Amino acid sequence: MTSLAAVFIYANKGFASYIRQHFLDRTFQGLYHANAFDYALLIPYFFVLILLASYGMHRYILVYLYYKNRKNHTREPVAQFEELPRITVQLPMFNEQFVAERLIDSVCKLKYPREKLDIQVLDDSTDETVEVVKNVVERYAALGNPISYHHRTNRQGFKAGALAEGMKTAKGEFIAIFDADFTPQEDFLLKVVHHFSDPKIGMVQTRWTHINRNYSFLTEVEAILLDGHFVLEHSGRARSGVFFNFNGTAGMWRRRAIEEAGGWQHDTLTEDTDLSYRAQLKGWKFIYLQDVECPAELPVEMTAFKTQQARWAKGLIQTGKKILPRVMKSDAPLHTKIEAWYHLTANLSYPLMIVLSVLLLPAMVIRFYQGWFQMLYIDLPLFMASTFSISSFYLVSQRELFPKTWPRALLYLPFLMALGIGLTITNTKAVLEALIGQQSPFARTPKYGVETKKHKLGVKSKYRRRLGWIPWVELLIGSYFALTVYYALDNENYITVPFLLLFVIGYWYTGLMSLLQGRFTGLSLSAETHTKPFPVGV
Repeated sequence: MTSLAAVFIYANKGFASYIRQHFLDRTFQGLYHANAFDYALLIPYFFVLILLASYGMHRYILVYLYYKNRKNHTREPVAQFEELPRITVQLPMFNEQFVAERLIDSVCKLKYPREKLDIQVLDDSTDETVEVVKNVVERYAALGNPISYHHRTNRQGFKAGALAEGMKTAKGEFIAIFDADFTPQEDFLLKVVHHFSDPKIGMVQTRWTHINRNYSFLTEVEAILLDGHFVLEHSGRARSGVFFNFNGTAGMWRRRAIEEAGGWQHDTLTEDTDLSYRAQLKGWKFIYLQDVECPAELPVEMTAFKTQQARWAKGLIQTGKKILPRVMKSDAPLHTKIEAWYHLTANLSYPLMIVLSVLLLPAMVIRFYQGWFQMLYIDLPLFMASTFSISSFYLVSQRELFPKTWPRALLYLPFLMALGIGLTITNTKAVLEALIGQQSPFARTPKYGVETKKHKLGVKSKYRRRLGWIPWVELLIGSYFALTVYYALDNENYITVPFLLLFVIGYWYTGLMSLLQGRFTGLSLSAETHTKPFPVGV
C-alpha cells in the first residue's frame, strides 16, 4: 500500500510539474510583442480555422437533424398504385467493359411486368465495350427482355447528354437510372415506384451499399465515407424537409419533374445535383429510402478514387455557382437556404486546408512565444471543431448501420481522416478550376468488376489513370508536415502532434500510392496483397 501511495504521489508531482512548465510558464511574458508580420500571419490563420470549424460544426448539425426528425423516417409509401405505371430503366455507360454485363444481368432480373418496362443501354463507349455490350443486349433481347442498345459517337454532354438523348425515345412515366458499377436487387422497382403514388413526389433516392467493401483497407475507408453521406447527410436533410440531391444512380425520377425542371443539363460535372435543386425549386418533393439498398462497386485504386472525388468536388462548386443565387432568391425557408449553402460550398474547405497547411508552422512558432494558455483555449477548440467532428460524424453513421460491430470502425478513423487530408491537393485544383470557370470533360471512375480478394486486375488496369505532378506535391507537403512534427516534439508541444501526424500520413499515403500505381501500370495486381493497413497499390 505504501509503495502504491509513493507511486501516486510521484506521478502527481510529475503532472503538476508538467502543468507549471507548459501551461503556467511565464518565461516569455513581457518579452514577446506581436508585430505587423505576426498579425499578417495570424489573422488569416485564425480566419481559416474559424471557417473550417464552421463546416465542422455543420456536421454536428446534420447529426442533430438526423436524430431530431427520426419520426420522419420514410419506410412505406402513402398508397399503392392499383395499376403499375410504365418504367424506363436507363443504363448510361462509357468504356465499362468489365462491369457492363453484370449490370445488364441484374437489371434484366428485375421483378416488374415486362409489358410495363423498357430498358435503355445508353453507351458512349469508344473501346471494346461497344461490341461486348451490344452482344450482351442482343442475347437478353432474344430471351424476351424489353432491352435496347443506343450508341452515340460524339459523347456531347457526357452522361447528362446520354440521359437526355435517351429521354427522346423513353416510354416510361418514371425513369430509373443505374450506373455501370451497380447491381440493383430484384425487387428494387417494386420497393420504389409506389412512393410516386403521391403526385407531389418527383424523385426517390435509395442508399448505396458496397459489393467489395472488404476488398482492401482503402475500400473499407471509402465505404465508411459513403455511409456517412448516405446515412447522416441524406437522411438528416430528407427528414428535416430541406433540399437534398439525387446521386446520379440507384434512384427513380418522375419524368414530368425532369421536364418541368428544364431537363438534363451538362454545364456542370454533377448534373444530378443540378437537376435536383432545379426540380425542388419548382416545388417537387424528394424522398430518401435509407432502408432500400442498391449494391455498387467501390474504386479499388487510389488514382480512381481521387478522380472520382475531384469530379464531385468540382461539380458541386459549379452547381453552387449556378444554383445558389436562385436558391437565395427563392421563397424557400431560411434554414433550407443555409443548408443549401453548406451543402454546395462544402468543398471550399479544401483550398482553406491548403492555406492552413502553409500557415501552420509559422503560426506554431508565433503562438509558442505567446504562451500555452492561448494555444490550449483558442487553437485547440478550433482544431477539435474542424477535425473531431469528422470522426464523430462517421462513427455515428457506422453505429446506425451496424449496431453490434460499429466499434470496428474505430480502427479506420485515423486513416479516414488522413485520407481526407490527402485529397486536399487534387480537390483544391478541382475547386479552383470550378471557381474560375475552367471546363473539363467528365472523367469516369474506372471500375474492374472486382468484388472479392480472389479477383485480379490484370489487363483491366488499362483503364488506370495517372495524376501527373500532383503526387509529387503531396509527398513534398507531407515532408513539410513531418518538419512541423519535429518542431512540435522539439518544443514539447505534444498536444498538436497527433493532428500533425494525420497530415503527414495523409499526404504521403495518397502521393505514394498514386506514384506506385502509375509506375506499375499494366502489372497484374492481386488483391491478396492489399489486405494490410497502408496496402501497396490498392
